[in-house]
Amino acid sequence: MTDLLVPETPAGVPSDGLSIGEAAQACGISADTLRYYEKENLLLEPLERTTAGRRRYHRRDLAWVAGLVMLRETGMPIADMRAMARLYRTPGAEAERLALLESHRDRVVAEQRRIVSHLDAIETKIRAYRSALGAADRPASAER
Repeated sequence: MTDLLVPETPAGVPSDGLSIGEAAQACGISADTLRYYEKENLLLEPLERTTAGRRRYHRRDLAWVAGLVMLRETGMPIADMRAMARLYRTPGAEAERLALLESHRDRVVAEQRRIVSHLDAIETKIRAYRSALGAADRPASAER
């Protein structure tokens, strides 16, 4: 079992890592978001820093951030993401990780059902408008 949420990372990460700007671009987020994730204690471990104090992101960091991005895009609250990071740092917390992910999955599925229901209502409205416009475009004699 992998110890990361999303182990896929961009190819070509140099051995000395990526800068914050390069890492942000690779993960599809802003550098400010990466700083926020670090400030909120969402990263697995402290980042490596250059002698000048600049952050360096390695493959494992990018894989973890990609997982965070996925969780955030599926609506996971920051507090739950923080709990997930804490649980990943805790040996033997697999059951708690599983419970957190199952709970989040249940929320995502409920949201998905709600969205599908709304989409069905929109499709019904579209059909009604298309039908009304089609009838309005025909001459009165054609309707008889």
